[in-house]
Amino acid sequence: MATEAASFRTCPVTGLKVHLPAQNLIIANAVTAVVALLVGGIFAILIALTRVPAIKLLPPELFYRLVTAHGTDMLVFWIVFFEVAGLYFGGAVLLNARMVKPRLGWLAYALMLIGAIMANIIMLAGKADVMFTAYPPLQAHPLFYLGVILFAVGALLAISLFMATVLVARAERKYTGSLPLVTYGLLVAAIIGIFTLLAGAVAFVPTFLWSVGLIPSMDPGIYRVVFWAFGHPAQQVNLAATIAVWYALATLTVGAKPLNEKVSRFAFLLYILFINLGSMHHLLVDPALGTANRIVNTSYFMYLAVVGSLIHAYSIPAAIEVAQRKKGITGLFGWLARAPWGEPGFAAMVVGMIIFGFIGGVTGVIQGNDQINLVVHNTLRVPGHFHATVVGGTTLAFMGLTYYLLPLMTQRQLVGRKWAQVQPYIFGAGITLLALGMLWAGTMGVPRRTADVSGVAQFAGAN
Repeated sequence: MATEAASFRTCPVTGLKVHLPAQNLIIANAVTAVVALLVGGIFAILIALTRVPAIKLLPPELFYRLVTAHGTDMLVFWIVFFEVAGLYFGGAVLLNARMVKPRLGWLAYALMLIGAIMANIIMLAGKADVMFTAYPPLQAHPLFYLGVILFAVGALLAISLFMATVLVARAERKYTGSLPLVTYGLLVAAIIGIFTLLAGAVAFVPTFLWSVGLIPSMDPGIYRVVFWAFGHPAQQVNLAATIAVWYALATLTVGAKPLNEKVSRFAFLLYILFINLGSMHHLLVDPALGTANRIVNTSYFMYLAVVGSLIHAYSIPAAIEVAQRKKGITGLFGWLARAPWGEPGFAAMVVGMIIFGFIGGVTGVIQGNDQINLVVHNTLRVPGHFHATVVGGTTLAFMGLTYYLLPLMTQRQLVGRKWAQVQPYIFGAGITLLALGMLWAGTMGVPRRTADVSGVAQFAGAN
């Protein structure tokens, strides 16, 4: 018992008991995530400067190389490393519990790190210019696929450790009743993550075998179906994790509590049941899928998951309003005017919700429609949508959480707090301009994934 007690410390501010082995893993994964974000961000700047007709910074082959690396670093490595840190935080720290088998956590981290480094080396060496989707017949070097597979195995191990930690915490009575809502949301993300990673294995393991010559060929149509069973749910892991972080930030910044936790939990459950059916909207122009199948998935099943997001869209602001009014704040919008806008976590949450909901969410539902998708497919409208969701929503939420996670884990005061207070607004304004610009350009017919758009004016208005 003395040894177990020595492996914990108590945060003097929050009262949370922090398991030291879990703390080290959280820091390692979070720092690695930020490094991936930095690398992917540098690639984004170079890509953008290449797309400007007056600059054309990079030659086409290098442009496509960096598009591949940018998408992989941002959509996979940055996001998943941070989500693993979040899972360990939600499973061990929020439950005041010990992390199960920390050594396996380091094994998971090592697999993910080796896989990420391996994939980046191969991509930058010009051996994997296959874009993020890596559709056959485009073929990358075997080490690229192997790197992604190693990363996925590590992530799957990390998810398993999170679930084991939650189960052990329950058995050791570290919490009573239902799981805290934030941990519950992270559990939903983990469940979707398991399906996502297994689907990724079905897509990438045969592709790896094909790249080393053990399989004679790959069926592009089958690959696309299986890939999007991985690619789209991966973003729904982000969705569930993002909303869990928003609930956490609402509590940390204003002391908000959901008006009805059962309704919020039900909304999370809708993601597990229906969100993956939305994967079909990535395949609406594929000839192998029947019309009835497409219409049912994109016009009915997908909306059941959208209902879950709409519930959260009302639940979180309502919880904030009630928490503010309990402090004696009156007036129709006094609770909003006197909100802690100078608190970086609150700013990141609100700005992220606006960008995610009003730009990313709305355009996602619209573009997921069968008829409209035929028009906007492969235009710049598509990345305009997912930059609003993944960057404006998920990335900004994770940034907001970092302002609290960092002092808690490192036991150090935040440096440059004044910069932190304005950072969410600057980042939010930038990504809003980027997303709206992409959406407008895509509507005018500007294609995505092309190095040279200087001649696109002749197609303006074609859509």
